[in-house]
Amino acid sequence: MHDGKLGPVESRFADIVWREGPLPSSRLAALALEELGWKKSTAYTVLKRLCERGLLQNDGGLVSARMSREEFYAAQGEQFVQETFDGSLPAFLAAFSRRKKLSRHEIDELQKLIDGMRG
Repeated sequence: MHDGKLGPVESRFADIVWREGPLPSSRLAALALEELGWKKSTAYTVLKRLCERGLLQNDGGLVSARMSREEFYAAQGEQFVQETFDGSLPAFLAAFSRRKKLSRHEIDELQKLIDGMRG
């Protein structure tokens, strides 16, 4: 499991892997050059770091994600709620909705999620 958060640059790099992977590391370096303006050495350094942190894997030059983008951000959301609101989703929603009023559509979507969890 990946430990920690992604910075904006790491996130853009991981997005390439989530979108294109699995892919050869040479192709990933070429895409990092094209999309991020990175030298090959920079791409390989970030790849190594994200592999060490457990988000990506490089198996014989084939790079893939160890978890999907959705799984990663769900885990980050859970970690944030746990660390900031002692794991209380209602406390998070209460704090969130104090500054940003939820639309009727958002409330309906939340209600659908709650109803789905009950049944």
